[in-house]
Amino acid sequence: MTNLPEIAAAIRHSESVLICGHIMPDGDCLGSVLALGLSLEAMGKKVVMAGPDPIPAIYEFLPGVDRFQTGPPPDGAYDTCIALDCSAPERLGRDYQDLLAKKKVIINIDHHAGSGILGTYCYIDTAAAAVGEIIFDLLKSMQVSISCETAINLYTAIVTDTGSFQYDNVTPDTHRRIAELLEIGVPGAQINVALHEETPKAALVLLREALHTLTMTPCGKVCWMTVTLEMLKNTGALDEHTEGLVNYCRSIRGVEVGLLFREILAGTYKVSLRSKNIVDVNMLAAQFGGGGHAKAAGCVLKGALREIQDKVTRAAVLATGGVL
Repeated sequence: MTNLPEIAAAIRHSESVLICGHIMPDGDCLGSVLALGLSLEAMGKKVVMAGPDPIPAIYEFLPGVDRFQTGPPPDGAYDTCIALDCSAPERLGRDYQDLLAKKKVIINIDHHAGSGILGTYCYIDTAAAAVGEIIFDLLKSMQVSISCETAINLYTAIVTDTGSFQYDNVTPDTHRRIAELLEIGVPGAQINVALHEETPKAALVLLREALHTLTMTPCGKVCWMTVTLEMLKNTGALDEHTEGLVNYCRSIRGVEVGLLFREILAGTYKVSLRSKNIVDVNMLAAQFGGGGHAKAAGCVLKGALREIQDKVTRAAVLATGGVL
């Protein structure tokens, strides 16, 4: 595997760089792309920051977000393409997969186990709490001065992928990095408000509807909720408003695995999996062609909702040692 100094050297030799994130971008994806992009621009590089899907409104406060281009890959003669936080090629979206296949210099930086993107340079650190931590270390390796704008993006990347430092991926070094970002001038309290205290009414109405679907297995170790396209339409909510709903299932006393079945197309469901203590949901999701982290993973399944729920919940119960 490539090390950070090698990636730093490759970036220094680049002139025109495309930095892309994954479909349905989250805080770690956007924060990392923007932090690296703004820093490379400060070095005099020509930089384009882009991704296939729209930016959730919750992240509109991020510095440089107005520069993030969505939709098909922007035209340009890039000598280097950098993929961030993409656990599998399909997470890039078809157009970006095709684009990267044609480029000579591809840099893949991720923290998901088994990242399937083959790059000229690959750096996968599964011990990192967020890709934002890796970008922080990369900028340090490059001896790049971290501006307040870049620090805000890095802080957001790390704080969102650690669940505001609640997950067990948090290490002492996570807090050391955060302390340095705060010293640069990151307004932590303001970011907390932007992320957690500006919830659209439609998101709460959707939560109400989703809670009506809350179901537990007889053993009490697995709990799930469902969000259908009809529910989104009736509540006026967007896909981005489903973020975090699965945690309501996991938060119930005695529950080990929380699941959210979200209809993304007619007959196609994104399954979000979260565990509390013992179950590795990355391995659980892998049974259905998905993946992620030990405590947070996902997969996409097609078919009848009830059949999908039966398959996934049975596998989850077996993983917990519970009784079907």
